[in-house]
Amino acid sequence: MTKEKRRDHRNDDLVEAAENCLPNILMFYKRFEEKRPVMLLDLQSRKIYAYPYKEFKVELSERSQVMLAADYEKAIAKNKIVVFVRDNENQRLASMLFDYE
Repeated sequence: MTKEKRRDHRNDDLVEAAENCLPNILMFYKRFEEKRPVMLLDLQSRKIYAYPYKEFKVELSERSQVMLAADYEKAIAKNKIVVFVRDNENQRLASMLFDYE
């Protein structure tokens, strides 16, 4: 499995959390595969959510919406999935792309 991530080392722990949960994220993604959802891992609850792209996008800041649009387009073109990891405790949200196989 390969992943793409932003070069922001402050979020390495969030990337690691997603990598550790990747088999479960992929299994959950498969259930909604035809809808190409955006996946969200909530760090504190350790729950995985699948959101429709448009519904997830409107919840983000304008800057994050632009980043999500670019990531989502790249994900579709390269058969990848968009995964967000949310850390409510430290008010962080990071996105990354993972291969979907």
